[in-house]
Amino acid sequence: MSCARFIVICGIDLGYRSGIDLCILRGWKMASKEVIGECEDPSVEVRVIGEPIGKGLFALKNFKAGEVIFEERPLVSCQFLWNAAYGYLACDYCMRPLETAEENACRLAQNPHLSLPYPECCDTKKDSLIECPQCDASYCSRECRASAWNQYHETLCLQSFTPDPSHPLVMLQEAWKWWGLQPDSNHSQGSTSQKRIRTSDVEQMHYPPETACIMLLARIIATVLQAADKEGATALFMQFCHRTVNEEEEIAHKLLGAEFHDQLEALRDLMEKALGAPEVRHWLTPEGFRSLVALVGTNGQGIGTSPLSRWVRNCDALEISAEEREKLDQLIDNIYDQLDKEAGGFLNNEGSGLYPLQSACNHSCDPNAMPTFPYNNFHLVMTAVKDIAAGEEICVSYLDECNLSRSRHSRINILRENYLFTCRCTKCNEQSGDPDVTSDEDMEEEEEEEEDQ
Repeated sequence: MSCARFIVICGIDLGYRSGIDLCILRGWKMASKEVIGECEDPSVEVRVIGEPIGKGLFALKNFKAGEVIFEERPLVSCQFLWNAAYGYLACDYCMRPLETAEENACRLAQNPHLSLPYPECCDTKKDSLIECPQCDASYCSRECRASAWNQYHETLCLQSFTPDPSHPLVMLQEAWKWWGLQPDSNHSQGSTSQKRIRTSDVEQMHYPPETACIMLLARIIATVLQAADKEGATALFMQFCHRTVNEEEEIAHKLLGAEFHDQLEALRDLMEKALGAPEVRHWLTPEGFRSLVALVGTNGQGIGTSPLSRWVRNCDALEISAEEREKLDQLIDNIYDQLDKEAGGFLNNEGSGLYPLQSACNHSCDPNAMPTFPYNNFHLVMTAVKDIAAGEEICVSYLDECNLSRSRHSRINILRENYLFTCRCTKCNEQSGDPDVTSDEDMEEEEEEEEDQ
């Protein structure tokens, strides 16, 4: 395990009331070319590269493809709201699945008669599940419940098993899921005057697939409010990139466009009503709230957990006869066929978190590392996908596999909208002579050529 998992700002006392792991709260030294942590043999370091890139993560030793580079837990994480609303059951702290593999398969396949063999291969321990005694938040263990309460849940707990629809936090979550914008019928051409309405009449802003969650912002604020050293806790989060625009390239984050002005103001107003306090006033001004949205939008790392996939992985390690293996493989194939028909690609508990080391990794369309979640919770393991030499920058892809395979023009557009930079990685430079067309346009041209033949 890499020593680099011990990371944070030296000297910050978040105190007992903060549940942030103490092993995280040691020694995040962001000075130029300083080694992360206080270990004798660190594996990586954060270096300041300079504008417009900022910082980057560099290897201090050689890594072979498949080798673990570092592991870390998030400062804060949260399940996506629609994911939870559709019955994907995850620990409200670490996102470990709360369903058994069989329960998960039956729900997703909409087939209550599915039965999975080898129950010993299921990691979910139902007897350890526990709820908050004051609300409906559920956890995989007493430890997770205590950690959540100490870090942020004491502030965010709704104090009711039947949420009050008028509670600002309940309204905040519903607003994030459902509110949209509709042009004011009385506005003149070119005016940006708009009004908020329920999106039963307009397009939803954050319908699946989700990429961010308003409650991640709420947990950041609550973490600061519960910290013993509130200034230090604020500085901890402000180490993440939080700019709303890239002035050099005249790029603005897509969530902060003029068309979302009213939505953001409504969310800010609800957040202020729910969590307004002098210590976080800087985040609840219009510009401060925009910077917090940008922080989450540009740094949030997706998290995915699944009891079924973990069961399949454990089944792969079983020592069984060839006949039993063939029968098991056929059963698994049949289950995934059913899931594909009923649930499509939505198989996992999904959310996002803020990871200090992972956030220091810059993007490449030809990455040499990839974040994984082998523990089936929020614990991130950064793994080398290529050999990495000492002194080489560790780069990941900010794009998923589908978008990574799209044209250079499409990739650059997505990165500009979501991460406020124009990619100039080796792959993009090699493809600089490619036509400036989107992948969709590429596909349409190919279909037209096939029709002409």
